[in-house]
Amino acid sequence: MAETAMPLGESSLSNEEPLSDARSKAALVVVSLGADRASQIYKYLSEEDIEELTYEVAKLGKTSNSQVETTLDEFYKLCLTHKMMTDGGLDYARNVLEKAFGESTARNLLEKVSKTLQSKPFNFFMKGDPKALFSLLQNERPQVIALIMAYMDPMQAAQILEELPDDKRIQTVESMARMDRVSPDAIAIVEEEMKRKFATIITSEDNMSLGGIDYVADMMNHVERSSERKIFEELDKRNPELSQSIREKMFVFENILDMDDRSVQRFVRDCETKDIVYALKSASEEMKTIFFNNMSKRMADSVRADLEITTNVRLKDVEEAQQRIVNVIRKLEEQGEVIIKKGGEDDSIIA
Repeated sequence: MAETAMPLGESSLSNEEPLSDARSKAALVVVSLGADRASQIYKYLSEEDIEELTYEVAKLGKTSNSQVETTLDEFYKLCLTHKMMTDGGLDYARNVLEKAFGESTARNLLEKVSKTLQSKPFNFFMKGDPKALFSLLQNERPQVIALIMAYMDPMQAAQILEELPDDKRIQTVESMARMDRVSPDAIAIVEEEMKRKFATIITSEDNMSLGGIDYVADMMNHVERSSERKIFEELDKRNPELSQSIREKMFVFENILDMDDRSVQRFVRDCETKDIVYALKSASEEMKTIFFNNMSKRMADSVRADLEITTNVRLKDVEEAQQRIVNVIRKLEEQGEVIIKKGGEDDSIIA
């Protein structure tokens, strides 16, 4: 019996023709990756898939260099297509693929990857606004949150994790770390329930995220100081809580008091001396001290002298000078050259 049976390693599969069976191709990719890398892939497969793939690997038998190259080339193109579709969208992927591989090949690749993306669990989360997703996820058990986050883009998952309460955040991380293999039936049940709950918040091309406190704060940062003051005076009367929420998202001239010395030294170098003189005309002694302590002695002496001789300055000119300095600071922050602390934030800076 043992002499007549065909060993798994001696498949009747021809090693002269390209592989046509998807399972055989998957097995060949796994074998080509090597045991260490292949074991990493197994972590993301169901028990049923692992059994089938292991069987295919065992009966793969000998293959030609041509079969290996053809299969790996197809696998590479599929990975490339998947990345282009998720990063740049369908039209972008089609345009690039047609130029690289031709219209026919591009169409086949897009069809295969489209089916994969559509069948990916919790794919409907990919278009969800993180804040809206969190509003519902926060009430789920850590195990459920961990399962859903495992299918998210790492950046999106990180945004959700940052918003969770400390105790649930730790439990979620622990659940995700302990996660091994999950039954497809269990995933399907959770996915169906989440679809029902999230049906009202999933964004589409017709629903754009508009306005909000962050947008208003950014807008107010570009409003003239005189207009800004009038707006907040009125808003303080009508809705003081909203007024405070907007202020906490903004950076204004007075927030320079909260900046570290290195950041002050950096933005001072890019400011016009005249703007500093005008901006300090109505500033507090504490604000003047911060400026003087973070500029050269020569510059400090020059600014002090100009302050004494500069008189009859209009408030409008002072506010415009302060706004120009704020604009310099905000530009440097975008470039990562200074650190600013807006109201309500509590970021720890480690030297």
